[in-house]
Amino acid sequence: MPWKEVTPMDEKVHFISDYLDQLFDFAELCRRYGISRKTGYKYTHRYREDGFEGLIARSSRPHHSPSKIDPKIEQAFVELKKIRPDRGAKKLIRPYRKKYPGWHVPSESTVNEILSRNNLVIHRIKTRPQHPGKPISIACDSNDLWGVDYKGPFKTRDGNYCYPLTISDYFSRYIIGCRGLYSPNLEDTKEVFRRVFQEYGLPQRIRSDNGTPFSSPTMGRLSRLSVWWIRLGIFPELIQPGAPQQNSIHERMHRTLKDATTRPPASNLPAQQRKFNDFIEDFNYDRPHEALGQEPPATMYKPSTRPFPAKLPQVEYPRHFHVRLVSTNGGIMWKHKWVNITRVLEKEYIGFEEIDNDIYDVFFGSVLIGRFNSIKGAVISRRTNYQFDLDYDNMYLHTKPVT
Repeated sequence: MPWKEVTPMDEKVHFISDYLDQLFDFAELCRRYGISRKTGYKYTHRYREDGFEGLIARSSRPHHSPSKIDPKIEQAFVELKKIRPDRGAKKLIRPYRKKYPGWHVPSESTVNEILSRNNLVIHRIKTRPQHPGKPISIACDSNDLWGVDYKGPFKTRDGNYCYPLTISDYFSRYIIGCRGLYSPNLEDTKEVFRRVFQEYGLPQRIRSDNGTPFSSPTMGRLSRLSVWWIRLGIFPELIQPGAPQQNSIHERMHRTLKDATTRPPASNLPAQQRKFNDFIEDFNYDRPHEALGQEPPATMYKPSTRPFPAKLPQVEYPRHFHVRLVSTNGGIMWKHKWVNITRVLEKEYIGFEEIDNDIYDVFFGSVLIGRFNSIKGAVISRRTNYQFDLDYDNMYLHTKPVT
C-alpha cells in the first residue's frame, strides 16, 4: 500500500477538526501541529468567516506598492538603452536626467532591474583582475601625460588593413586623436602628431609600448619619433615589455573603441575614419565616465599652454656636460677614439656627465640613454626608462675585466 501524501491543506483541516473536538487546550494543540498560537488563531479566525475555503493559501503580494517604478520611466530607460546599447545603468542615468528634467531619477540598482527584465543586459565573462604593478608616473592635470598606441589592425570590407593610431589624455580621459592609417610607418605617424600638437599643444610626457615607431632596439630604445619628441621637450615614457597594464587607461578606451566602431567594420578607410570621428565626438562630449563622476571627458580637459614651435629647437645641456655631435654613421670621437652610439641620433648632440672616474652617464636632452666607460671606449644602452641592466655595476664601476 503506497504512503499517503500529506499536504498543508490536509494539516489545516485536521487542525480545525481537532480544535472543534476540543481534545486539547489551544496551546497544546498548536504545539502538536508545530505552529505558533498566532498562526493557530489566524486559521480559526478564517474558518469562522469563510469555512474551510478560508484555509486556502492566500497571496502575500501587497495591493499597493509605493516604490513601483512608473511605466513611462521604465519605457524611457528602455529607449535610451536601445539607442546606446554599449552603456550600462550608471551611464544611462545622466542622459536620462538631461532628456527628462523634473522626472523622478531611479537608483542604479533599479535601472539594472529595468534593463534585466527587458532582456537588455549583456552579461560579460568576468576574469580575475591582475595587479597592474607600480605606476610609472601619475597625471595631475591635463597634458601631464598622454597615452598613445596603435590599436590592433583589422580589415575594412574592401580587404585593406586599418591601423588606428590613438592618442588620449590620462588626466581627463579625453581622446586627443584617433586616425586610421594603412600602416604604422614613421612618416604618417609623425604627421598625425604634428597636426595634434598644432591643435592641442605639447604634453609633458607621452606613454607608449615598445613597438614601432615609438621604440627601437637601439641606444636607450630611442626611435626617430621619440627623438623628435625629445627635441620638442616631451619625455617619452615606455612601459615595461610585456606589461600592457601599465598603459591600462588607454587600453581600456581601446575596448570601447573596438565595440563601437569595428563591429562591423566600414566599407573602406575613409568611411571607417568617419566612424572614428563620430565615436570621438560621443566619447568626449556625451558619454559619462565613471572615473570623472559620470561626467564626459570634455568637462575636464583643457588644451596645453605649450604651443608647437615653428622651428624645432636644439637640445641644451648644463655647462659641466661634455657635448658631442653624433655623425651620420652613428658615432662620436672621444679622445681620438671612435665610439659607436646609434644612427637614430645622427646629427644630434648628446651630453656626457661624469659620475665616477672615467664613468659617464649619457644623455640625449633630459633622457638618460646609457653609460660610458671612457677607458674601454664603449657605451652600454639603458634599455628601459626604469633601471639600468643588472650588469652595469660589474661592467662600469670597476675598471678591471669581469671574470
